[in-house]
Amino acid sequence: MSNVPESKDFIRKIVEDDLASGKHQAIQTRFPPEPNGYLHIGHAKSICLNFGIAREYGGKCNLRFDDTNPSKEEDEYVESIQEDIQWLGFQWDNKYFASDYFDQLYAWAVQLIKEGKAYVCDLSGEEISKTRGTLNQPGVESPYRNRSVEENLDLFTRMKNGEFPDGSHTLRAKIDMASNNMNFRDPVMYRIMHATHHRTGDTWCIYPMYDFTHGESDSIEHITHSLCTLEFENHRPLYDWFCENLGIYHPRQIEFARLNLTYTVMSKRRLLQLVRENIVRGWDDPRMPTISGLRRRGYTPEAIRRFCEKIGISKVESLVDLQLLESCVRDHLNATAPRVMAVLDPLKVTLTNWEPGKVEMLEAVNNPENPDDGTRQIPFSGELYIERSDFMEVPPKGYFRLRPEGEVRLRWGYFIKCEEVVKDADGNVVELRCTYDPETRGGQSPDGRKVKGTIHWVSAAQAIDAEVRIYNNLLTEPSLTDLPGDFLDYINPNSLEVREHCKLEPSLASCEPGSRFQFERIGYFCCDPDSTADRKVFNRTVTLKDSWAKIQKKG
Repeated sequence: MSNVPESKDFIRKIVEDDLASGKHQAIQTRFPPEPNGYLHIGHAKSICLNFGIAREYGGKCNLRFDDTNPSKEEDEYVESIQEDIQWLGFQWDNKYFASDYFDQLYAWAVQLIKEGKAYVCDLSGEEISKTRGTLNQPGVESPYRNRSVEENLDLFTRMKNGEFPDGSHTLRAKIDMASNNMNFRDPVMYRIMHATHHRTGDTWCIYPMYDFTHGESDSIEHITHSLCTLEFENHRPLYDWFCENLGIYHPRQIEFARLNLTYTVMSKRRLLQLVRENIVRGWDDPRMPTISGLRRRGYTPEAIRRFCEKIGISKVESLVDLQLLESCVRDHLNATAPRVMAVLDPLKVTLTNWEPGKVEMLEAVNNPENPDDGTRQIPFSGELYIERSDFMEVPPKGYFRLRPEGEVRLRWGYFIKCEEVVKDADGNVVELRCTYDPETRGGQSPDGRKVKGTIHWVSAAQAIDAEVRIYNNLLTEPSLTDLPGDFLDYINPNSLEVREHCKLEPSLASCEPGSRFQFERIGYFCCDPDSTADRKVFNRTVTLKDSWAKIQKKG
């Protein structure tokens, strides 16, 4: 046992009790995604829990794909899921597919038919729904419920052999149509689906339902603790019923609260809709809460694991503030991301007393949080770019950046003073003519004069061109719960702002996609795969401002 969190959640306490009592000699968990989409931040919570518990208690964790719905599942999703798990820092001990067990599941279905515990029903899906009853009224038994074992076996065989069209027959468990638990009201075990499966091809045209796959797959793999989100709590009695009535090894299902995050779409169905309707640029769009989207945006696996650790595991549903996730990534990038200078809205500055053609190399610290990261050389010349927002002609009180006749310190460079403001025919400021103080290299003033403002810059001749994408919340509302209308009504039209004429220091010319940096005074950014040799593209990962830290201090 190692690396177990000091503050243990209720699931870890159950695991420890089971090990201490001798109920289990070793822990076996599993992560069972359906390959019908890309994993998102909510799945990261389950990944960290299942793989984390196995790691902490010297056990094993399987990756099992719940591939029982061929109409929605693709190999692309299988590959992306594996990539995301490994990127998060975990490795499965065994990889399985529910389709590996199709023969065994079919045999178990036949067993239940022979024991009079399952029957073939001719009701349509709509008719089954109508006869299930309500929470206050019992369901109505299917007219096909009391077919003979022989007839059921014959019909089920013919279902398997492809003799019937989709939706014409189902196999249902014969339990209790008056049960208080709606899941016990003769649930469907198999449905007919003439669709090509991504692994088994056209071998099967009947596919087991989730409730007749989950527990049985856990049993085959000898899972000790089957960890699910709370929406499966009402399904647990059915999970138990199938294991008990089949007489097979019976794992323990334990439920925990799923992750709900402010301003974030957490439904895989809705995320798929965003992709298909081109509202986003794909599953890895940096606005998406998918793990691939977060990775492209510049989030780190360490930050996501830290976030999952902070939110913890409980039985209580809650809405987690997105700022907590941003705070976790900000903390990690603050310690690890190199500092560079980038100007997103350039305003030209000409130093009138600089020697024409002269270029100096200034030394800049790569990361003050980590002295081992060393320093770099950045060029300084008589023509620079600064942020347009770092100059105001008529500044308010308390404004310490550049103004007419005002003086500022250039980061790692010199003091400069604005002597002249150049405007175009429309009155727009297009250039500042300034002087520099040659005695202030490195930002030091030999005469002791005080300059309150320090701004960043890049040398115009050596700067590289870049596109910078500023991402904001995908939703305009913190939660979609109980809101009227379609969820698309709450998509933020300003979730992406593209700045095409940015200027970056030349050290970024050779950076690779996925490289993360702090743009000084602006935020954390990540080099995007859309970058080319001639033009870099950067995504804003998160701002420098940590609102979550302020909330915590107030609390």
